[in-house]
Amino acid sequence: QLQLVESGGGLVQVGDSLRLSCAASGPSFSMYAMAWFRQAPGKEREFVAALSRTARSTYYADSVRGRFFISKDNAKTSVYLEMNGLEPEDTAVYYCAARWMSSATTSGEYSEWGQGTQVTVSS
Repeated sequence: QLQLVESGGGLVQVGDSLRLSCAASGPSFSMYAMAWFRQAPGKEREFVAALSRTARSTYYADSVRGRFFISKDNAKTSVYLEMNGLEPEDTAVYYCAARWMSSATTSGEYSEWGQGTQVTVSS
């Protein structure tokens, strides 16, 4: 199992950029597909981005494609979410998630979760 700890959230202005980090601890980090989800108040958790375990494939929600970019560093056992052109609709708690071997875009398929980091975009 992996333990995941997110960081990097905060209060930003419309159009700003922010980089979220997720530090993983535990065995075999390179064997996990990684993803970011988010949950806004009163809404269900939604998929944001995913990265295959080899980092050769990426997947994005339509709402963030072209603005957000997911990456990972196996040496640092960390995954990142670069967020650009932030909008008020991006306000949410962002969660890092891990899935053994293969990628997925639904939250129910991920077994490991961090505690979340709050991102607030002010207009």
